[in-house]
Amino acid sequence: MSECLCDRCTALCCRYFALPIDSPDTPSDFDDIRWYLAHENVHVFIEDDEWFISMQTRCQHLQDDNRCDIYEDRPHICREYSTDNCDFYVGSYEFEQYFTTPEQLEEYAQQALGSRMKQYAVRQRAKNTGAPTKGEGKPAGKAVLEARRRPKVRAHPSRGRGHAPDAAADRDDPDVIELTVSTE
Repeated sequence: MSECLCDRCTALCCRYFALPIDSPDTPSDFDDIRWYLAHENVHVFIEDDEWFISMQTRCQHLQDDNRCDIYEDRPHICREYSTDNCDFYVGSYEFEQYFTTPEQLEEYAQQALGSRMKQYAVRQRAKNTGAPTKGEGKPAGKAVLEARRRPKVRAHPSRGRGHAPDAAADRDDPDVIELTVSTE
């Protein structure tokens, strides 16, 4: 077996990058992060009480054999990366929270901020639609929050191959759409 670490590497570190972001304190802060998550291959996570945005995107210089095409001229960040924190050997991370959809973040924000988030959502809906913010015709907070939710989608193998473990519980949830994926 080769002694070179690169011979066994799957280049996990070359398939994403993560940057620290300010911890959200206000509904507007959470709404900005919700916007990030509306983009493909963008995730947000909390690790050691710090917030990060992660872009799941492959480096353009990564070759088919997982080696760097510009190794001799690689950027400073790549040169500073060491095997001490190599994704291949570190194993799974223990994130406090990991968000892949705007809806996940919004649920977290509602728990963290309570009525402040609900009031913010109602005000934003009123601004976006021209609806009155006081009196009759004012959008109801619960209705606004429900409208912002998207159905949960559960994919599972076709009937002959079994179901997702929580499929039975989801059958009674009107917000869950069940997809059947053919494996044939």
